[in-house]
Amino acid sequence: MSQQAADRAAQLHTLFNAGVDAVGGFQATQRTLQQFSLPEQVHLVALGKAADSMAAGALAVLGDKLISGLVITKHDHLSQAIREDERLECHEAGHPVPDNASLMAGERLYDYVAAIPADHLLVFLVSGGTSALVEHLNEGLDLTDLKRETDQLLASGAAIGEMNRHRRTLSQIKGGKLANRVQCPVLQLLISDVPGDKPGDIGSGLLVPDAATGMGPELAVWDGIDTHIIASSAIAQDAVAAAAESLGLPVCQATGNLDGDMPDVVARLADVLTSDDLQPGVYIWGGEPTLVLPPSPGRGGRNQHLALSLVEPVAGSRPCSVLVCGTDGTDGPTADAGGLVHEQTLARARDAGLDIDDYLARADAGNCLAQLDALVTTGPTGTNVMDLAIAVVGKGSAD
Repeated sequence: MSQQAADRAAQLHTLFNAGVDAVGGFQATQRTLQQFSLPEQVHLVALGKAADSMAAGALAVLGDKLISGLVITKHDHLSQAIREDERLECHEAGHPVPDNASLMAGERLYDYVAAIPADHLLVFLVSGGTSALVEHLNEGLDLTDLKRETDQLLASGAAIGEMNRHRRTLSQIKGGKLANRVQCPVLQLLISDVPGDKPGDIGSGLLVPDAATGMGPELAVWDGIDTHIIASSAIAQDAVAAAAESLGLPVCQATGNLDGDMPDVVARLADVLTSDDLQPGVYIWGGEPTLVLPPSPGRGGRNQHLALSLVEPVAGSRPCSVLVCGTDGTDGPTADAGGLVHEQTLARARDAGLDIDDYLARADAGNCLAQLDALVTTGPTGTNVMDLAIAVVGKGSAD
């Protein structure tokens, strides 16, 4: 990697971290709860891939007001501090494909919320990943049915909203149905990982009205539930733009989106990055592309696939680097967040005898990027607001 490319890689990591930090579960939860006058007896539920950090942010405000809590997150996403708080009951479950622990967690949630006294407050925290991590199935369905449905939806490239709408038909708690179990007032705080920031699509809308499930907004149960979205992709993109300006980098595009089918998203970004009018500076996109998987897909996720798909568009004489990562620090069923490619990556792939198109056709972008030293691994970030793609275009010509 040339010094130019190395410098741009460092800038991209700084920009990505700024975006993630702005929507961190701890900060967003703490900041929001400080705006409310809270009673002396509070119970806590924290769900999703950001459950640990959101719970920690809540604890920083609640202090001794917390009576009990239930924290449910992805395997290996719990911190020692949350584990050791004796007031908290913690569970880890499967994502993106539910496992038996997801069913156990859903059953525990079903019972836990029903036991909270009517004169106490429930602080209900939800982040991305909740739909897979927490489930209480309809009678007659089991884990095999749930896994089959989830695998089919993932392979089809269904958007998150479509997936969650289907999941609600299988569940006793989703699509607002969990509200039937709650007897106390609720303050619900959501970190959005869905296009349009629709509350009903975040975690399949456990405590959000849904006419399709019989839990329409006209029901009296919603009178006691106060819902707020506290972090979103737009906030993360704004933070990336602000960080770019602080580094002295002009922001050329800060409002692009990654929503849509993968081929369309690749074409949209490629059009920008190959334009004759491309200017030096920073380009930012946020959202979540959908990827249709082949039978027996290889290693990777949508971010790694998109990064590898951009190798050819960014190749050439212009200095250009692109980072594509999940803001939660994981991409598909992998421990990597995404990939980072630049104008020299294509030449390196050819020198190594790697056929990029073949890797993409097999949905095996992760193995290709690994051989190119182009994977980005962050570990869990404590938030989840879909994906970020950031390009830094340099001045002059590439080395």
